[in-house]
Amino acid sequence: MTSDADLRDLYQEVILDHSKRPRNYRKLEGANRKAEGYNPLCGDHFTVYVNLDGDRIREIGFEGSGCAISKASASMMTTSVAGKTTAEADALFEQVHRMLTGALNPAEHADTLGKLTVFSGVCEFPVRVKCASLPWHTLHAALADRAEPVTTE
Repeated sequence: MTSDADLRDLYQEVILDHSKRPRNYRKLEGANRKAEGYNPLCGDHFTVYVNLDGDRIREIGFEGSGCAISKASASMMTTSVAGKTTAEADALFEQVHRMLTGALNPAEHADTLGKLTVFSGVCEFPVRVKCASLPWHTLHAALADRAEPVTTE
């Protein structure tokens, strides 16, 4: 049986891996949607690029800088929503946001959250909720085609 400490260690490894080697970290040339997000509290700043084909996310990428949690969240977000419809991505955004704020039990939604459950412990650290949610709010703005930058304040 896996202990809570073992699970926390595994989660930390996944977050560090995505932070050090972020997936889809690139400017997406020809993106038809783009949004910027900024967390003034810790200085996280990301741009999310999306190439929609109809209502499906054909390609997604991001650029920017931030703490390990925000960069890992952006990396895992891009791998999680690639190929999904905008409605599916918005539904996942809602679930992730509720998980990050402690309003959703990740174990009950493991089938849809998948590896994103590694961020379930973030709700214990309110300052870090903004770090983990910034990429998601930025994606949400890109999908809604909002031009103004997203901020966590």
